[in-house]
Amino acid sequence: MYTNLTTFERQRTIIKWVQERSSVKVDHLAKIFDVSEGTIRNDLSTLESQQALTRIRGGAVATNGFEAHILQPSNAKVERLARWAADLVRNHDVIFLDASSTVCAMATHLRERQHLTIITNHLETARLLAKDPSKTIILTGGILGPDGSSVTGLLGHGVIKDLQIKTAFLSCTAVSLEAGLMEPNLDMAQFKEHVIASSKQVVALVDSTLFNTVSLRSFAKLEQLHHLITDDEIPTAMIEHLRTKHVPLTICGETTIQSLSPLQQKAKYKIAFANLSEEIPFAVDVRRSLEEAAQKHDVDLILADNQLNRDHALHIADNLAQRDIDLLIEYQIDVSANNRIVNRFQQRGIPIIAVDIPMVGATYFGVNNYLAGHIAGEALGRWIQTHWQGNLDYLLILEEKRAGALPAARIQGQLEGLLDIIPMPKQSFYLDSGNTTEISYQHVMTLLEKLEPRRLGVLSFNDDAALGALRAIKDAGWNEVAIVGQGADRMIRSELRKAHSPVIGSTAFHPEKYGEMILELAFKLLRKEAVQPAVYVDTTFINRENVNIYYPNES
Repeated sequence: MYTNLTTFERQRTIIKWVQERSSVKVDHLAKIFDVSEGTIRNDLSTLESQQALTRIRGGAVATNGFEAHILQPSNAKVERLARWAADLVRNHDVIFLDASSTVCAMATHLRERQHLTIITNHLETARLLAKDPSKTIILTGGILGPDGSSVTGLLGHGVIKDLQIKTAFLSCTAVSLEAGLMEPNLDMAQFKEHVIASSKQVVALVDSTLFNTVSLRSFAKLEQLHHLITDDEIPTAMIEHLRTKHVPLTICGETTIQSLSPLQQKAKYKIAFANLSEEIPFAVDVRRSLEEAAQKHDVDLILADNQLNRDHALHIADNLAQRDIDLLIEYQIDVSANNRIVNRFQQRGIPIIAVDIPMVGATYFGVNNYLAGHIAGEALGRWIQTHWQGNLDYLLILEEKRAGALPAARIQGQLEGLLDIIPMPKQSFYLDSGNTTEISYQHVMTLLEKLEPRRLGVLSFNDDAALGALRAIKDAGWNEVAIVGQGADRMIRSELRKAHSPVIGSTAFHPEKYGEMILELAFKLLRKEAVQPAVYVDTTFINRENVNIYYPNES
């Protein structure tokens, strides 16, 4: 262990390790240097500003070589396509990644996926992903290409034909409406045919400039694709042609994503969803469930990311208000922007559904905040009563004032639920969660440094706040802690499965069910049917005892 180093010595050591190992992780460095993860993040930010390394989520990589290439592609379109394609991958999947630059860019976005089996003919993709022991990498055999990075040939065909692949992610050098996806290399085209034959699903990542061009040999008809992802420079006429081929189409723009279903005879709606943040697992799960429901119900979906930012949300609203949409689904944290957003769409006669954060003039869908909070507060109180005989020294309350009065009821419910079981501790602290793990971590860490370690209970606005508090508590070395969250997203469920975790549970809102319910409500509004001003989701308290009952496929 490298202890008692100066900041300069620690940062020089980090640079050396990044150069030797290509990548480093925050949690590993924190243990090696015996400092907090926050200190390491500050080190990495400083070193990135000096162009000594490149920050990624959870760590850093070298600024030269393959990792830097795929992290900072010369074409921003490539990054958008790769990120969206990677979102289709789930834990435990078996996938194929081809050797194209677009598909290779997916690699960095798969770092947080667990227990993947990845088959590839690209050496650098295999090398990068093999650093994670939770991933199994199968490199197909064959002849090394002139670029020294990919292999093709009969040996690879033999490996592929005996495998069962869930999803193949492929690119090409040309796309013809008649011939489909094409390659200039005969061996590569034949190899990709074998990949498709062994795959349940085929996802194509295609730059818009490749449409209406030809190459030497076709390897896939458009009808064989289960999903095609491209950029927003694709001609409108080409979009319609592709949809007649019954291919689900995703068009990635700079600020919005269009998820278009294949053309059908029946009428359809165009609905926009401005999401809370693509960095929050709960919000991502809401968006995924909405995409699945839209595909099922023949709805064209336009997606945008509000990025937890008021000004960006207003910019997104301006953009969407100019689009030919039938309804807006808004998930936005800052109530100070809500009147302006609602006004933009009311002037155009476009109905709005507000998700989890109420908006005057919109139909509310989401959590009964007081009830959801009360469930968690009672659970925390019962746990403290059982394990600590009802004695609590400190109570920490992680709130989010930007969300307004009704979501604040989630905190009120937790506090009153707790006090129904145990008395109020002598010392309580209200901190701003910022709705993120990072801000919660920083504020909790600052507080804990001023306190003597004793029994601590934590109430959280959401799971991101709970996880931020958890990380700070671990870094501070506190042991007698009990935390409850709100949302029961996949990250908190993973934590609940760990033995002796301070997180005792979280109220589940079941975001995986939001999509179907939101669209049902949307269709009623579009048909001018009477609806309730607020539609609430069911809530369940998820703890260590029942997490595998409610989510059995994750264990």
